Amino acid sequence: MHFDKSPKEKQCCSLPTVKKLLEQKRRRETASVPPSCSTAGTSPAPPTTVPQLPSAEQFTCTGASSSYSDMAVSYEQWAPAAESAVGFYPGHPETSYAAAYSLPMTSDYGTQQQLPGYGGHTMSQTYECPMSAVTDPGMASSWSLLGSSPSFGSSMDATKLEQARMLLNGMDYSRATGQDEDGDTILHIYTAKGLRECAFAAAERLRDVGRLDAKEHKGKTALLVAVTANQPEIVRDLLSLGTDINACDVNGQTALHLAAHYGLPGVLQAILSSRPAVNLEARNFEGMTPLHCAAISHSVTMKALSNSGLTDVGLQTKAAEKLSCVQMLLTAGAILLSQEIKSNKTVLHLAVKEGNIDLVTYLLRIPLPKNFVNLKAHGHTALHMAAGLHGNPHQEEILQLLLRRGADPSIRNLENDQPAHLLQSGLHGEQLKLILKKRSASSRRRIVSLQDQE
Repeated sequence: MHFDKSPKEKQCCSLPTVKKLLEQKRRRETASVPPSCSTAGTSPAPPTTVPQLPSAEQFTCTGASSSYSDMAVSYEQWAPAAESAVGFYPGHPETSYAAAYSLPMTSDYGTQQQLPGYGGHTMSQTYECPMSAVTDPGMASSWSLLGSSPSFGSSMDATKLEQARMLLNGMDYSRATGQDEDGDTILHIYTAKGLRECAFAAAERLRDVGRLDAKEHKGKTALLVAVTANQPEIVRDLLSLGTDINACDVNGQTALHLAAHYGLPGVLQAILSSRPAVNLEARNFEGMTPLHCAAISHSVTMKALSNSGLTDVGLQTKAAEKLSCVQMLLTAGAILLSQEIKSNKTVLHLAVKEGNIDLVTYLLRIPLPKNFVNLKAHGHTALHMAAGLHGNPHQEEILQLLLRRGADPSIRNLENDQPAHLLQSGLHGEQLKLILKKRSASSRRRIVSLQDQE
């Protein structure tokens, strides 16, 4: 929020906005930043909102077509960092959630200051939230196992909540319910700072005046701020008060898209517990569902992990969290056959194309729809994409996994090429070609045998 002040007036403190809070967090980030999921797109995001990833995070993989990272549009990074040499992202084993999200315990709202967007009213009262940032102690430890989930749903402190309600009731109406020039409401700010009781009281006030889903300048409602700030308790609170679970920002990202991208199982669990209201197949403006975002984000982290020499415990934890998000979405009913709009890729295409052996293995172990492995994305099957993984250490393993699940090596793409035609030259390529030819011959014999039986 921004203030005007007269020449004689000394500004005792500034009113932080969501944008400023996140910029401060960004500046505190070190080299250990959260892997950034990319969405398939051709329009670059504004450079002021897209942080540059370290070289380890640049996810490229040779294949039948260009990498998704080559067309990347990164999400705005909201993940904060602790004030230490250890970089923070949700799930980092060396940084607790409580430390990572610790901001000033009270809002630095000054007195006797004018808000231009609020009708010029003088704020005579102290704009201070009487409670500290509320963080579940159970979240101090990272998600160490796939599919693990901490116990959310702790109750609020009734005394602190009543104090927060009194604070909001004594506040000027325009201050409590209005928006500043960045579109921030007091609810956005309390949510970004993780002040649960204050956020709940502010949400009640805005709900009563029909403004619970007010959007700031990036199109984020308080719910979307709560998701990107990794505040599962506040997410639950806002949903219980009736916030729009399917609201999207200026990029078409819903709460599910953002939770899937950042790999936040706790937040995702909070959102999915509100089914059936949540739209599992919502499309962002790049034509992707939350499942697609989760798959791409997992691949980015796996690539970074591979580049780090598989020794980064933080990346291992984050990869496990992101894979658990894929699992949670599928368990909740996300459609495995769903294809992203721009290139018709399924989640299997996305995983194979990036050589993501962990995700490919997981997907091929679950019950699959008939002929799922042979679906085409602009003419390419997953087997075509695997054949194009030149130099990838998991190429042969991915080929074998696909073949065992019924991938057909005789299918041709739009250029009339079979997967064998896309293999690399040299000895290893010839060995892989023999594997494909043997499977192709075996498939033909099986088809002939079935025809004879008929």
